[in-house]
Amino acid sequence: MASGGGYGDANQKIDYVFKIVLIGDSAVGKSQILSRFARNEFSLDSKATIGVEFQTRTVVIEHKSVKAQIWDTAGQERYRAVTSAYYRGAVGAMLVYDITKRQTFDHIPRWLEELRSHADKNIVIILIGNKTDLEDQRAVPTEDAKEFAEKEGLFFLETSALEATNVEIAFLTILTEIFNIVNKKNLVATEDQSNGNPASLSGKKIIIPGPAQVIPAKSNMCCKSS
Repeated sequence: MASGGGYGDANQKIDYVFKIVLIGDSAVGKSQILSRFARNEFSLDSKATIGVEFQTRTVVIEHKSVKAQIWDTAGQERYRAVTSAYYRGAVGAMLVYDITKRQTFDHIPRWLEELRSHADKNIVIILIGNKTDLEDQRAVPTEDAKEFAEKEGLFFLETSALEATNVEIAFLTILTEIFNIVNKKNLVATEDQSNGNPASLSGKKIIIPGPAQVIPAKSNMCCKSS
């Protein structure tokens, strides 16, 4: 299996398994983003997710085989009892809103708060503005989201699951960041003790400015203080 990985896990040795959770309001396209990444599919008549489901895909990062186990949940309030089990063991999260529905973006701080209260404090988070194929109906300016992501120390990308824009890049960004942290975790733990948040990833944010940007393979942004 060459780099990039296939859509099937053909008896290869797995070096890492990373659990990623998808969160955000219902109907923002979480399941579509997942099926686009896991199976390279998009279904126009996808039904609302009931409860929880997950899919996997294996990719190769720096010659290591990384299996992404991506969990998708219903965004509706009534399924929120699922939270603690859902977040347990998650090392990455995708916080998804719909660029055509302002309300879904306005709810992001609440989702972030829930994520931070249930998940590991070092979880890698990427903010995703989905449905860029509906640019003419845009209700959330890219700048608003970028500003929020910067303030909260999140990665940020706009995607279209329909057109397959940036979906692959979004997952590879989050998986590569987790991979790097796992391989350098001792480094991070010793850095920030003086300002009261040991092992925080506060200095590690990388903002990707809008569609079709390439993420640098090696980031030298680790030492900027915010």
